[in-house]
This record gives sequence, structure tokens and C-alpha cells, in this order.
Amino acid sequence: MLHTVAAIVVEDFMPFELGVVCEVFGVDRTAEGGPSFDFRVCGERPGEPLPCAQGFALVPAVGLAGLADADLVVVPAATVRGEYAPVVLDTLRAAHDRGAMFLSVCSGAYLLGAAGLLDGRRCTTHWRYVEDFQQRFPRADIDPDVLFVDDGSIVTSAGTAAGIDACLHLVRREIGSAAANLIARRMVIAPHRQGGQRQFVDRPVPASADASLQPVLDEILTDLTVEHTVAELARRASVSTRTLLRRFTAETGTTPHRWLTLQRIRRAQHLLEDTTLDVEQIARATGMGTGPLLRHHFRRIVGVTPKEYRAAFATRADTSASRGH
Repeated sequence: MLHTVAAIVVEDFMPFELGVVCEVFGVDRTAEGGPSFDFRVCGERPGEPLPCAQGFALVPAVGLAGLADADLVVVPAATVRGEYAPVVLDTLRAAHDRGAMFLSVCSGAYLLGAAGLLDGRRCTTHWRYVEDFQQRFPRADIDPDVLFVDDGSIVTSAGTAAGIDACLHLVRREIGSAAANLIARRMVIAPHRQGGQRQFVDRPVPASADASLQPVLDEILTDLTVEHTVAELARRASVSTRTLLRRFTAETGTTPHRWLTLQRIRRAQHLLEDTTLDVEQIARATGMGTGPLLRHHFRRIVGVTPKEYRAAFATRADTSASRGH
């Protein structure tokens, strides 16, 4: 489980990326039914001002010993350096050796790379650092074109917004989608972007609000049981199918089919958490059609079976009443 979260800051850290981590893990949301974490910001020299990259300083209240019992160690972005303090790298290695999870945001991956924690593992960082990262850490298997990579105990993310996605992904993975969605609502952000989406697209923002496909996307979400073909989506958007596909990829970073499948799986997660519907009923309610098809896509996207997910994250559902998972 995810209880204790330690963010480690080094000289010339990026305050916005640290702020993202603080917002997700450092706010007590128990009054709203959300999670509360034992969150701490750790530095090499506690009580001493630590300069950030934007011209002011932070005073970490906790030293590197704060990583000793952390379930999750988060490494926010910092200015890329040729070398990092050996004591910081040793502390990261020690946390890894005892089984802690790790999350890096943007250039924070450099510290994990310097500690040797990414050797032989899939990872990512901001697209502008990829070439240099590959040269410095040739044993890391870096994917330059995704928002984040979940490689089990280590999750690495690209730029700032991708760091939010990765944080929420970890909350969803370890606690459940209800907790992740509650945090997202408080932050007024989309509750989920798939990690495999591209970091950079040629036209990430429509030329005008009128050109946005958001009304069409919102309409799809009201009834996921409908087939929602590309031709039908193009008709709703009053564009050709070719234009629809181009604009859909520009706005969402993925194809209509993949996006729709993801939304159906997210709806299935909610139903597994909050109802006693069995897999066949959930498959029909989400537009997946059949239980076997739902199981296939659920395991591919979420990483576990619907039965395993319900056992871990069911909130009000009486799991003994569910069948066929």
C-alpha cells in the first residue's frame, strides 16, 4: 500500500514540479473521503536553505533519513548536472534495495539514472533531454515518446503535466480510481491520460474553442454502450473522417478506438469498486459487450484481472455477491 511518501529535493530543483507532487500527496483529503499520506520533503541538509532553479530557496524540514521508511520516493525535476551528491545517490540505492517504489518527474530521472536504478529498465523523461539521457545512461531503455512509463516499482514521467498524470496513475494503481478521481477533481484536471500517449503533438491545442472536439468527447461519455464509429463521430463534429482522425489525435494523443476503449475500462473500474455487478453485466454497461473481451482489455490496460481489481479496491461492493470474474 501507499502510506508514506518522501519527495527528495536537490540544489536547483524545479518548484513547479515539486508543487505538483505536494498537491497530489501532501494535501489531507480525508474530509472528502479521499486519501491522506504521510508526506515529507527531504533534503541533504535539513534546516538549510536549498536554492531552486527560479531564484528563491526552500528549507527542507527533513533530512535524507526521511526516505528510510517511505513507501514511495518521488524525485522532482532539477537542473541537469554532470554529477550528483554521492550521499543522495547512496540514499536512493538504499531505498531501492529495501523495496521502496520510485516516481520521477521530468529531469528527476537523471538522479535515478545516476544511481543506477534505471539500468535495464524501461523509462522516460522530457523529450528535450532524451538524446543526452541516452548518452549518459546507455543501459536504460528510454522511451522518448510517452507521457510516463510504469515499470513496476519505478514510474518515470515526462514534463510537468505528465508528472501529474504519473502521480495520479500511482494513486489509482495503489489505492483505486475513486481516490485518483477525487484528487483530480480537487485539482480541476482530467482524471486520467494514458501513459502511452505522445509527449508532443504538432497541434496540441485547437485553433479555436469552436474547433475543439470536447463536446463530442463529452457526449460519448454519456453513453459508452453505443458503438461510436469514426464515421458517426465525424458526423457529430461536422467534419470529414480524415479531419476527425487528425484532430482527434491532436487533441487526445491517441486514436478514437484506443480512447474509447480506455474510457470503457475506466468506467468498468468504477463499477467494480462501487457495485456488485458481475463482469458480464459490467461488460454490457460499458459497451465492451462480453466478459472475455472486458477481461482481455482490462488486464492489458490496468495490469490485473477485474476480480483482482475488485478484491483490492472495492469500496461498497459485497464482493461475495459478484460472479464470474
